[in-house]
Amino acid sequence: MAAKKACETFSKALMEDVHRWGCMKQTGVSLRYMMEFGSTPTEKNLLISAQFLHKELAIRIARRAIELDSLPYGLSKKPAVIKVRDWYVDSFRDLRSYPDIKNMTDEKDFTEMIKAIKVRHNNVVPTMALGVQQLKKGMDPKIVYEDLIEIHQFLDRFYMSRIGIRMLIGQHVELHNPNPAPHCIGYIHTKMSPVEVARNASEDARSICCREYGSAPDVQIYGDPDFTFPASVLARNGYLIRIYSFSSKVISVLFLYNHCMFSTRYVPAHLHLMVFELVKNSLRAVQERFIDSDNVAPPVRIIVADGLEDVTIKVSDEGGGIPRSGLPKIFTYLYSTARNPLDEHEDLGLGDNVTMAGYGYGIPISRLYARYFGGDLQIISMEGYGTDAYLHLSRLGDSQEPLP
Repeated sequence: MAAKKACETFSKALMEDVHRWGCMKQTGVSLRYMMEFGSTPTEKNLLISAQFLHKELAIRIARRAIELDSLPYGLSKKPAVIKVRDWYVDSFRDLRSYPDIKNMTDEKDFTEMIKAIKVRHNNVVPTMALGVQQLKKGMDPKIVYEDLIEIHQFLDRFYMSRIGIRMLIGQHVELHNPNPAPHCIGYIHTKMSPVEVARNASEDARSICCREYGSAPDVQIYGDPDFTFPASVLARNGYLIRIYSFSSKVISVLFLYNHCMFSTRYVPAHLHLMVFELVKNSLRAVQERFIDSDNVAPPVRIIVADGLEDVTIKVSDEGGGIPRSGLPKIFTYLYSTARNPLDEHEDLGLGDNVTMAGYGYGIPISRLYARYFGGDLQIISMEGYGTDAYLHLSRLGDSQEPLP
């Protein structure tokens, strides 16, 4: 069946509205602002938040719907991409059909609607990955994938926008939780243990590896389990004072900074996803390298370092490394060192099963999550030995969203 443009699937008036809203300016927010605003989820604040989201989500979703309908190399015509495009147009229509939010009854109904939108988009990432793999499968194998710059730039924008949309919806919805988890303000955890999150993510990754291969290398984690991400931070008279608590002892570190007062924080779900992807890749590399060896597979090592500006998590393996020629490719969406699932399962669906690898989007999306609030992800590899991944998480939390 020939692919249809959105204008052929939806009404002309709706698509004109999509294009009109897609030209409007987006408004970025910071993690600090989300936390400060959500720390007092009064009816007034929830109403203001809903009114902001009513407009902001429509703008962001409209921009993505427009792009999804005009992608190069025939990507827009892939069935999986058409499905994603339709989800975005449907969500835009839901938002635009909802009347102005004037009271708390409106706000509660609106919250239920955006919660449903979030669920509708749950499978966007694997569905888009499937569309990209369909494109890759039909391409001339001589094409150098990293040269398809338009595809990579679009996917960076698209996935970054999705992170922001889901963060905004999730934060607003979670502020309605009558029994929030300790130290949580919506999605944001104000006293998160990176070691604990890394341990949970590693266990999940090992479980997937065991399911796929029958066994999994050990994972060793180094770092203080009592260290929580947000050490108290207080700045006065141009100096930043960081205060740590170690067994009732207080250690202060001073250095020149600016006049401000804040505490660092992070989103555990984001960190779990990033560490999970990195550990999963390392486990696969080690397992495949040593699966037929008489030697015991070396462990994957995770080191959590507490810096003044960043918390850095290093994931290190001895899985044989990545050739130097392959390093520029690992942050593209058309490259994977693993077997392509589409090559093995032509009828591949979009269920909940997580494969070890193959779609080629885990690493680039993990970097987007890191960058969303001012961090980064770097990969250093030694071919013939192994790979080190450095995940930097900004302590400051005051950087604006990098809006695409």
